[in-house]
Amino acid sequence: MSQAIYYVNPDSAEHDNALQQATVIPIADVLNKHTLLSSLAAVCHFPSYFSHNWDSAWDCLTDSDVTKLVLDLTTVTNITTKDFTMFQRIIEDAYKEFGKPQLWVITPPTDSA
Repeated sequence: MSQAIYYVNPDSAEHDNALQQATVIPIADVLNKHTLLSSLAAVCHFPSYFSHNWDSAWDCLTDSDVTKLVLDLTTVTNITTKDFTMFQRIIEDAYKEFGKPQLWVITPPTDSA
């Protein structure tokens, strides 16, 4: 069964598979609504009428040709949980309705010490 969002470790084989033919959403050290929507709009080539809000992101994302996204959280030091959760909901809803996009979230490795 296919799903919309996958969480992978940077050292896993899934990490390499995720990067193949995927659009990488560049995020530096802060993940919030502004950084996420701005980066998503740029890499997905959203049209000029994109309004930088969640509804507009859903509309433009479902109209785009992008089928695979990668979000690398290994360098992110500050995540606005509310904004990340909303982004996940948009991905899940779009996938449920249109079968795209799928999102691979690369998570920081957990310390085993």
